Amino acid sequence: MIFWLLLLGIFTYFIVQRTVASITRTPIWVLWLVMMTPAFIWTGWIWVNGENEPMPAILLLGPFILCPLLYWFLIQWGRSSKPSAEAQTQGQGRGQQAIAPPIVDKRPTLRPIDKEEEATLQNCFPWSIYYLQNVEYRPQALICRGQLRTSPEVAYKTIRENVEKHFGDRFLIVFQEGMNGKPFFALVPNPQAQAATKAITSSLTRPGLALTLLLATIFTTTLAGVSFSGAATEDVEITGALLLSGLPYALALMAILGTHELAHYLTARFYRIRATLPYFIPVPPAGFFPFGTFGAFIQMRSPVPNRKALFDVGIAGPMAGFVVTVPLLLWGLAHSTPVSLTEESGILNVTSFQPSLLLLALLSKLALGSGLTETTALSLHPVAVAGCLGLLVTALNLVPVGQLDGGHIVHAMFGQRVGAVIGQVARLLVLALSFVQQEFFLWAILLFFIPVVDEPALNDVSELDNQRDWWGLIALGLLVSIILPVPQSVSQVLF
Repeated sequence: MIFWLLLLGIFTYFIVQRTVASITRTPIWVLWLVMMTPAFIWTGWIWVNGENEPMPAILLLGPFILCPLLYWFLIQWGRSSKPSAEAQTQGQGRGQQAIAPPIVDKRPTLRPIDKEEEATLQNCFPWSIYYLQNVEYRPQALICRGQLRTSPEVAYKTIRENVEKHFGDRFLIVFQEGMNGKPFFALVPNPQAQAATKAITSSLTRPGLALTLLLATIFTTTLAGVSFSGAATEDVEITGALLLSGLPYALALMAILGTHELAHYLTARFYRIRATLPYFIPVPPAGFFPFGTFGAFIQMRSPVPNRKALFDVGIAGPMAGFVVTVPLLLWGLAHSTPVSLTEESGILNVTSFQPSLLLLALLSKLALGSGLTETTALSLHPVAVAGCLGLLVTALNLVPVGQLDGGHIVHAMFGQRVGAVIGQVARLLVLALSFVQQEFFLWAILLFFIPVVDEPALNDVSELDNQRDWWGLIALGLLVSIILPVPQSVSQVLF
């Protein structure tokens, strides 16, 4: 138990550091402690009273309700005390969202422009494109407000080219919509123009680290696959033949996760976004987390150029991973063994698996036909275990909250502000769903610690085309089909 609490603590610190470190001055260790408080309380209760003793409702629900509120308050308190907060979040009564993505942790201070440069800047805004009315000086940005006279695409392209012509790569040009609905330009220092940043560009991908993590994760997932195959117990010596029995699970899961992250990476490279190679997270299989990995991720180290690129990068991973997941899951389900349904059967029991979610039930019926009835469960083949994990990973990433893939998708479809509102609603809906499908309870908790506001693209005003809007709705429909419990009417038809 202590091992898993330590592992959760490290993972939680990584989440806090990655998501909110750049937007608040509240110490990371304080935010981490608040985020970990429910785990500490629940672990302490189990440690003292044992796993079989029911936990009082106040201890179960109290930390879940109070800690997210305290977490949010501490973030906002840190924002209000940050010297450059007006430049990063809200501007003096105007209330616009963050005007620039946190490309690096420490942003350079903007060098003030002189009168001659200000006149040059004025000339970068043709009155027929964007009628410039006011230039505001902020600690880390120049805010240019005016009236848009043409399409957002033409305006951004024209202004960017003019600024680059006169100022080179000194500024990043951000085009964003304010809370009043009027688009404004923000010129922020370009960290990629600095020699120190250019010097580390070649080491961005770090292939040695990526390969080491890949091999380590193949090993830990193989060990997990051995246990899922039923070929090992704690007293059995690990041999080459035993490890081979774990390869089907390992290779299937690595194919799903690798395809997901590789699709993100290749799409980011297509749009010339600097990104790391996929990094896998190996975890020794043990206890309540026997899967051998926490997944994989990439990091984008340069701003997203527009909402089209944001959408394509966001949707590429889940859809590519889903395309690989479905055939593997169907094959694994077809080779799974029907067993009698018991009280212990459930979606987390691989030896007595009950497909109680809509898409899982449909795929299970398609793979097994009449072999699956209302009174049967499944002893899952290791490849089927990997396929089920692939579906859950797809669903988790498609939840439209913050910097998750689904958050990128709704941000690109509806804009940053509406995307944040959708994220708030999504978190509440997942919480409500967790009372019906209790396996999603931990998932619901984690979502409340992810900021709902996604980072803006450079051109965050231009909207998507109809084709991408349809693909976005399909992706959200896929999310619903994965996490929705099987309706009774559908269950009667299937079984």
